[in-house]
Amino acid sequence: MQHTFEISKGLENILTELIITCTNQAIKSQHIVSKEWLSLSEAAKYAGVSNNTLVKFRHIGLKVCEIDGIKRVSRNEINRFLEEYSL
Repeated sequence: MQHTFEISKGLENILTELIITCTNQAIKSQHIVSKEWLSLSEAAKYAGVSNNTLVKFRHIGLKVCEIDGIKRVSRNEINRFLEEYSL
């Protein structure tokens, strides 16, 4: 059974913009999850912590790769670190 209905052009535009926004957010989120090496801010998002907490993690043992001032953290290192400190 199929139903059809008409919506106003204004509502159609709002729904279209909402779908595009949600899709872009999902793509951006997936991009972080699929990358092996993350920037410090991406690493904080991946770990679910603030940037300040990530700095604390670095002080207690989270390994960060730095080449010519560019810092990256591997997802494997974040996972290892969180597992190490899990209760």
